[in-house]
Amino acid sequence: SAVTSLYDLDRVEILRGPQGFLFGRSSVGGAFSVHTKRAGIGSSDGYLQLDVAERDRLSGDGAINIPLGDHWATRLAGYYSEEDGFAKNFFPSEDLVEHEKWALRWSTTYERDALSIYSMVEYEDREQSGSVYRAATEGEAWEALEAALGPIEVRGSDEDVDVDRVNGDNDDAEILTLGLRVDYDFGGMILTSNTGYKDHDYYYNEDYDGTPLNLETYRQDQSGDYFQQEFRLTSETDGPLAWYAGVSYYREEIDTTFTFGVDEDLMCAYYGYYYYAPMTFSGCGELYDYYGYEWSPSANGQLLEPGTIEGTYEGWGFYANLDYSITETFDVEVGVRYTRDEKDVTNTVPTPESELGAYWAYGFSTDQRGLSQDESWDDWTPRVIARWWPHEDHMLYTSYTAGYKAGGFDSFVVTDNAGEPPPLYTEDALDLTQADGFKPNTYDPEEVDSFEIGHKGTWLGGTTISDLTVFYYEYTDLQVPVGTESGATVIRNVGEVEAWGGEFALTTGLGDHWTAYLGVGYLDSEANELQDICGLENPNEDAPNKECDGSSIYWAPEFSGSFVLSADYPVGNGSIVGNYELTWESERGGGWEDYDWTEIDSYEEMNLRVGYASNNGWLVEAYVENLTDEFTWDGMNNLGGKEPDAFFGPRRPRTYGVRMRYDWD
Repeated sequence: SAVTSLYDLDRVEILRGPQGFLFGRSSVGGAFSVHTKRAGIGSSDGYLQLDVAERDRLSGDGAINIPLGDHWATRLAGYYSEEDGFAKNFFPSEDLVEHEKWALRWSTTYERDALSIYSMVEYEDREQSGSVYRAATEGEAWEALEAALGPIEVRGSDEDVDVDRVNGDNDDAEILTLGLRVDYDFGGMILTSNTGYKDHDYYYNEDYDGTPLNLETYRQDQSGDYFQQEFRLTSETDGPLAWYAGVSYYREEIDTTFTFGVDEDLMCAYYGYYYYAPMTFSGCGELYDYYGYEWSPSANGQLLEPGTIEGTYEGWGFYANLDYSITETFDVEVGVRYTRDEKDVTNTVPTPESELGAYWAYGFSTDQRGLSQDESWDDWTPRVIARWWPHEDHMLYTSYTAGYKAGGFDSFVVTDNAGEPPPLYTEDALDLTQADGFKPNTYDPEEVDSFEIGHKGTWLGGTTISDLTVFYYEYTDLQVPVGTESGATVIRNVGEVEAWGGEFALTTGLGDHWTAYLGVGYLDSEANELQDICGLENPNEDAPNKECDGSSIYWAPEFSGSFVLSADYPVGNGSIVGNYELTWESERGGGWEDYDWTEIDSYEEMNLRVGYASNNGWLVEAYVENLTDEFTWDGMNNLGGKEPDAFFGPRRPRTYGVRMRYDWD
């Protein structure tokens, strides 16, 4: 909802988790640290870039740095991108996954003596498609759906989609970001103040069921703001001891309305069969007549179930780190962080206007005041790193890091003081009040212990660099989203997950004009004590492992890797430049239940770029992305109930394009 586009970048760091020690809460799995370019004092540099490709794809960005004397500078950067849809939809035969977005960023720099001040203001506006799904047309859930509704045709190949989008297709946002960093050098230590603020308005629609029927649409209408402040002291001495310490605070306020939609007649047909099989019903009129009641459809023929979450989240933490060089070739780093999170939410669920009532997504409703709950969590997370240089070109290291992610509240589940839900889908579950003892359901924090050992080295006179890491993770109460028979998604804690693996990267020069990069990753994982989340109350009989114990983390491939070959040949007043890129990963998906029909096959993608870069700043480049036109999905969901299992996020097909860029100093 509040993620912005990447342009005018200085660098991007991709870091294995956990990274909560420096990056704060919730970064258990790792962190993407994005650094945009600061305004540079005394520099008048800048660039312009234009990218034109198939499907009316047009992207442009640029920046200009303006010096304002000996101590001031400002930088303006902008970005625009648009593209027509590339996912073929057979209902109503309109291509999906399109976008149009633009962004502006203004930054300033002031540096004088011991004081440095850096500011940033950024605004982005985007309009694009929501996630695109295709139902998996096999398995027990699909067979039950067709038994209730009759044959369902999902047109096109396994790479196409057939969705009705009756309630829209949006992923729209307006995002404002403010940042201020102040550094002051006291001589021997530097005090840093980091202040950030983000405000967003977000509107999202998707056709969640992946079929041409209105089995489920999902909407999220959200506004929120986030403030964070950090103070850090860092030593600046030449002795064997180095240290830093800091304290941080954040506050976030969120106001979100969720709306689930479904065709009333399809609801009645499915649940009529669910309760009275082998009897089938054409819709609500026939089902209500069976009960002896008269049916009155809603104005639009849909059961719409809205619910609003108002949340206030805040927390603070402090950390300290000591790095001591025991010898010139061996040092040890020890740190500890304390984190505390406090969350306060109110969940308001009105009774739907449809005669079906709160029968599907929520199964309950509240009074106008809603149900409130507040909770707090805290944890100490230590970190220890040891490094040894047996040679100036080689470093061996080992580390232990603890990670922590705070608990929270389910958006679509409430429980009483004994932890039991209300009698869902009944009159007794309507208009619940705080006095009844009901409140939003709570899930527990997630914790992880991470162990690493590795080597970083430089070889062959500096022409080759290698990086080898072996790691082991032990998760406790891993937080995972789980589909429910009601249609909503809840968060559950997996009992125990162990994972180990390794990563290897090699960069080497091949003569004067070629450079090659190879990266390979391996991950082996095992999850246990999954009875509370696997297969819900009725594990699918077709599942290879009904209890799911021993399942792997299904969204992560066992093997993954990349290869890049780059060339730079001097020709005339410039160079012919190009690169060949290959990425691959092994199969994944299937869910905790390991279903064959929601497994995503192994996948590889190739890109090719060739161009000419002049010595005076011009670059013209032709490229082909996804050279062999391979296809895959970003992910999958095992849902159950009237929701078929589904794939989501089709990959962009082969794309030809041209990029032009001009840099000046």
